[in-house]
Amino acid sequence: MGQRVRLGFGLLVWLVADLISASSLGSLQRDSLAGTLSGSDLSEPRSHVHVPWIRLSGPRDVTMHPITVQCKEAKILVTVRRDLFGTGRLIKATDLSLGPASCKPTSSGAGETVTFEVGLHECGSILQMTQDLLTYSTHLSYKPKPSDSQVIVRSNPAVVPIHCTYPRTGNVSSKAIKPTWAPFSSTISTEERLAFTLRLMNDDWSAERTSTVFYLGEELHIEASVNAGDHIPMTILVDNCVATVSPDKDSNPRYNIVDFYGCLVDGKQEDSFSAFRSPRMQSEKIQFTVDAFRFAGDTKSLIYITCSLRAVAIDQAPDPLHKACSFSKVNSVWFPVEGPRNICSCCDIENCGNPEDLTRRLRPFFPVPRRVGRAAPSASDLNLPFEAQLEDVVMGPLLILDGARPPAMSKDQASGAGGVAELVLMAVVGVLSCMAFVGSLFLCQRRKVVSAST
Repeated sequence: MGQRVRLGFGLLVWLVADLISASSLGSLQRDSLAGTLSGSDLSEPRSHVHVPWIRLSGPRDVTMHPITVQCKEAKILVTVRRDLFGTGRLIKATDLSLGPASCKPTSSGAGETVTFEVGLHECGSILQMTQDLLTYSTHLSYKPKPSDSQVIVRSNPAVVPIHCTYPRTGNVSSKAIKPTWAPFSSTISTEERLAFTLRLMNDDWSAERTSTVFYLGEELHIEASVNAGDHIPMTILVDNCVATVSPDKDSNPRYNIVDFYGCLVDGKQEDSFSAFRSPRMQSEKIQFTVDAFRFAGDTKSLIYITCSLRAVAIDQAPDPLHKACSFSKVNSVWFPVEGPRNICSCCDIENCGNPEDLTRRLRPFFPVPRRVGRAAPSASDLNLPFEAQLEDVVMGPLLILDGARPPAMSKDQASGAGGVAELVLMAVVGVLSCMAFVGSLFLCQRRKVVSAST
């Protein structure tokens, strides 16, 4: 009887220890994988590929991923498995293309993979700049075409956004940097260049959003900003924003989101609540929300947003040409982020002025600060051309999907699940402790009986 108790107790202890060690190892592996995928090292080029039909619930097997991207010094290498959807059916290489320019594969053949190797600026890729990063964005398109003898296709078209991110500081090349003398005129030109950015933000505006995939019914949180550099403080304005299915803002179909020098006209639509965020948090930034949408009949489900951004002196008074106006459905009126309400009245008549009016009223907000050892700027340096104070910035491609986003476990649910697991573990430990105590008493009693009998 004593040997059975000891064997049973030992078996239970071994099972619990094995479970705890396996759980700890799995948690360690998940943490390690999360750290690898997060790409916290900003000193090296990084790639980001979002395949919409892959839903990962556990550790990702990179070798089985249908698309891999290598961001090189001046090129991007995209390798696509012909079993793109993981169904065992191989797609045709001729149905694949890269970027808005629809570049064809550089190598394919009868193998299981298709390869694209193109320059960073080729195939219509889009460059987005922030203070620290350069991001080249493109997309892989799959458009199945029927065979000559058929009029049907057996698979859906698909679009996969691809991004390559590079640090703006440092040298990503292994070659030596050759120092060069920059003439004073080119140095002044570089200093006078303004850095405009347009980026997606997360729901609480605290950080940049990493995913460019949205579902209908969600909101796009957009932030426009300007980096003044050595110049005096400035205020940024959004003159207009247009959505298209290609990076060309003049292409069709197109949809105006902001128009008439700062009127967020999308917010006046019956099914939209788009608006500028008020009050403005910083003069060099302006934020607004746009309800997600897609173009009817477009199979790609992709949109590009091009915004004309303009920087003005921080003391520029708001007026019909310098404004940010949203439409209130509650009161059926336009209201500005700053300034009197009447500056938005032109949004109703859809005429807030002409570009000629803007250039005539434009006043220089430069010069570049004079530095020790440099000559004083000339009169031409004090008056920048109008084009130097505005820029068209493209954001995209954004993938807009039908349906609702798959539900994710909330923080409360996650903490509740963790609490239940802890309670179960404590209960198991408690039961084992009781069994150990009872077993010890039983063994002691058994020894006393044996001793008395002998």
